[in-house]
Amino acid sequence: MKAIISRNSKYAVVVSAFSLLMSYSAAAQGPNGAKLQNAANVAASSTTDTVATAPAPAKRGSVVAPGFVIGPADVLAISVWKEPEISRTVPVRLDGKITLPLAGDLTASGLTTEELQAEIRNKLTPYLTNPEVTVIVQEAKSKKVNIVGKVSKPGAYDLAKPTTVLDAIAMAGGLGDFAKESKIYVLRTDTNGQPQRLHFNYKQVLKGKNPGQNIELQAHDTIVVP
Repeated sequence: MKAIISRNSKYAVVVSAFSLLMSYSAAAQGPNGAKLQNAANVAASSTTDTVATAPAPAKRGSVVAPGFVIGPADVLAISVWKEPEISRTVPVRLDGKITLPLAGDLTASGLTTEELQAEIRNKLTPYLTNPEVTVIVQEAKSKKVNIVGKVSKPGAYDLAKPTTVLDAIAMAGGLGDFAKESKIYVLRTDTNGQPQRLHFNYKQVLKGKNPGQNIELQAHDTIVVP
């Protein structure tokens, strides 16, 4: 009796599944079937587009833009693959040099990270087979710009990436109350050691006028907001 009941139960399950399948097939061929199929196609297409256009994850580690030139006081993370005894984080000394095991003293100031990687690799080649070297700037302290006067947060700011006058004012929290927006200027020393005073009209630049005044800042520039 139990065997008969079991066989009957399995038969009922198979019949039910077959009925559902036939019902779905009929619905797909009926007046709403095309709509259901189209909806499914749109959903699939949307999913594909979303995956295809998803932005690539940003690279992490370095705080500077490509092409950054290393200087004294910058902090470098140097990694030599499978060589933890050599890999380390080092500051660039005031003489512009760093020291690594096996490589000894190396001049880092004035080089990009790519150039320093190549230099370290050359120094390690006599001791290691095809050394793989990575250099990352963890802290950019060599290039700073000063912002003084009527801004929310006056002080010295790192120039880790290309920075304009507007960028720097934003970094300093914006203009303070009673700031003379048309009287702002940048103090700079040219290549001959002569001081320059570069005018900046905040209101005009914001309105798209005189965009040339929104210059890219250089190390040791001082923005004065009267």
